[in-house]
Amino acid sequence: MIELSSVQHGILKIPSLQIPPGSTVIIGPNGSGKTTLLKIIAGIVTPHPGTVLIDGKSPAAVDTGWLNEYPDRNLLFGTVSDEIASPLRFRYDTCPDARTLVDSVARESGISHLLGRRTRDLSGGEKVLVSLATAMVTGPLVLVLDESDSHLDQESTNTLTRMITDSQATYLVWCTQDMEAATCADHVILLQGGMVTRYGTPVEVFTELTGDCLYPLSWRLSKNAPPV
Repeated sequence: MIELSSVQHGILKIPSLQIPPGSTVIIGPNGSGKTTLLKIIAGIVTPHPGTVLIDGKSPAAVDTGWLNEYPDRNLLFGTVSDEIASPLRFRYDTCPDARTLVDSVARESGISHLLGRRTRDLSGGEKVLVSLATAMVTGPLVLVLDESDSHLDQESTNTLTRMITDSQATYLVWCTQDMEAATCADHVILLQGGMVTRYGTPVEVFTELTGDCLYPLSWRLSKNAPPV
């Protein structure tokens, strides 16, 4: 369980929040604190005051994969193979072991053909997919994605969705502006003004937003929406 208690940081004010294993999507208007919450869960930001525990451990003690919204901010190394291998080298894996894991995650992600490319020459969509492979290569307990689908065409979005679905991470926590994608999560958190105003399954949350612009278009057009 991911447990937040008495968290106050920037705009965020979260007295208590528990996020179970599975896929949890965070939605809300711009400036509502979504990125800040994701960074706190990923251990990039430490709230003051507040406590965050992931399976009883601090975020810093947990293997976490992080994907920034902006593709260029994720990339640190010159070649795709070096980029994907970087988390393995930081934890001192041997070169043969690292190569095996890099080849495996690239193959499973469908990006083996990019391994020899320079990261600066990649398209925006390719940069996101490489960054996601880098975040996944260690088999993290937690995978945190900050609107990683916002700069992608439909083909790259489909590949990203498949990679996320195939991830073995116990906790997938992500935010998106695509409410259709949000309906596929196990749980939805709605942030407004830095506060959690709705939390539950997609049906539970979106049923209370039928008159809101956040209500999924496909549900709005369906005579049987929301699905149960």
